[in-house]
Amino acid sequence: MRKILPLIVLALGCAVLFPAMASATTPAHSHPPSKFVFKDPSGRPTCVDVIDKYQPNKIVRPCAKADRKVDPKLMRAATIAEERAHAHSRRQCWHYVKEALLAAGVIRSRPTTAYAKEAGQELVNNFGFKQLPLSDPYQAPVGSVLVYNANRAAGHVEIRTKDGFVSDFRSKTPSRRPLLGVYVKS
Repeated sequence: MRKILPLIVLALGCAVLFPAMASATTPAHSHPPSKFVFKDPSGRPTCVDVIDKYQPNKIVRPCAKADRKVDPKLMRAATIAEERAHAHSRRQCWHYVKEALLAAGVIRSRPTTAYAKEAGQELVNNFGFKQLPLSDPYQAPVGSVLVYNANRAAGHVEIRTKDGFVSDFRSKTPSRRPLLGVYVKS
């Protein structure tokens, strides 16, 4: 008891003399996160959280929205393509997209182009599709056909789904190839 008593007195004395160190042991998350306030393009004040550390679940890509101007058969084609897709690529993206468009009744005959990067022009010229003025694949409406270029390859084509992209395989992210165009049928 004689050895413990001086240690307790010393600890209490330190806590009284150095309160800053005692408060440093309280959790740092006790105060609310700081906010950054700015005016949006319409002039309204808006605020967002200031991120001071990595938060993997905080930043997400938006889900696609259904556009009422787009043919509902294209949304059906996205569902069909999703049902038939595999976990990994089979290097037959244009084949699977053609089959989904045919099965949904979006097109009446099978497209004849062999390369995926030529899909956009054929859909516009022969099947009544139109190109949307989009450069971000995440802004494409559900059911739209996205066509990508490749310098020395066939390219890539996929259909936008509500939470990702699908061709012969499913993906949450779009292709990394350069986007040639986003095509829909009204």
